[in-house]
Amino acid sequence: MIEFRNHEGYADPTAHAALTKVFRQNQFVYICSPYRDSPHVNVMRARQYCKFAVSSGRIPIAPHLYFPQFLSEIKERGKAMSMNLELLRLCGEVWVFGERITEGMEAEIAHAGRLQKNIRYFTTKCEEVSG
Repeated sequence: MIEFRNHEGYADPTAHAALTKVFRQNQFVYICSPYRDSPHVNVMRARQYCKFAVSSGRIPIAPHLYFPQFLSEIKERGKAMSMNLELLRLCGEVWVFGERITEGMEAEIAHAGRLQKNIRYFTTKCEEVSG
C-alpha cells in the first residue's frame, strides 16, 4: 500500500498518485547480475544495465548498487540477500544479465520463479536471449 502522507505526516497527493501509477503498471524491474567476484567491474556493468532498463521505459531496482554502500559483503551478505529478495517481490519482472549465473543470482532467479515473476535473460551487451 502506498502511503498518502509523506514521512513528516503531511498529505502528498502528487507522490501518492505517481507511485500508485508505477505500482499499477508494475514498471519496476529487478536487475539480476553478478557482483561479488569482481565488484568494480560488475558495478560498472550494473549501471549500464540500469541505464538500459530506463531507456526501455522501466524503473530499475539493483540492490547490488545500493546495499554495498553501507553493508559488508563479507559480514552481512545474508542480510543483504534477504533484503534483495524483498525488493524483488516489488518488481514485475526480473532481468538477468550476463552469461554466467552466480550463486546469489541463482537464489534470486529461484525466488522470482516461486513468485511467478516474468524472467528475461540478456547478454552483457543488453541483447535479449531465450532463457
